[in-house]
Amino acid sequence: MTSPRTPVGARTRAALAAAVLLVLGACGTGTDTTTGTGTAAVADVQVYDVTSSTVAGEPWDAAGLAGRPAVLWFWAPWCPTCRAQVSGVNALATAHGDDVAVVGVGAQDDAEAIAGFASLLEPGVVVLSDVDGAVWRHYGVTAQSTYLVLDESGATVAEGYLDEAELADVVADLAD
Repeated sequence: MTSPRTPVGARTRAALAAAVLLVLGACGTGTDTTTGTGTAAVADVQVYDVTSSTVAGEPWDAAGLAGRPAVLWFWAPWCPTCRAQVSGVNALATAHGDDVAVVGVGAQDDAEAIAGFASLLEPGVVVLSDVDGAVWRHYGVTAQSTYLVLDESGATVAEGYLDEAELADVVADLAD
């Protein structure tokens, strides 16, 4: 005789599945980049109304992005996905840095760790030290690694996790 499945067992399996999905998504956002939905809610904020400091201590104002496409990359120094994305971000800055602003926004750690990670990036990448998470909060970012790609008017073109090829395609379209 087989025993019927109990609702408690189903709830336990559902909770376990949810926990596994959370763990697997810990270093990415799982955002649907084709619909523009995800962690960055730019439509709800003034896109260029935020300031910060670079890892070198220089002031940075998002208003300087106005009129030019931009890629904002939200990362954490301890994130393995973010580390794997360094070469793609460097290639992007090298290929399109004259036409597209590339801004790395390091957070979720102290200034020293953010600066250490930033040393891996090409000079064409502006790197912010967002220790208090103010820039992340401004753009509604809740997880690393998240990209926010803006066109020259500040409209969101893509957001969330993008692989290297997706990011390159989106930026190539903007740079044309």
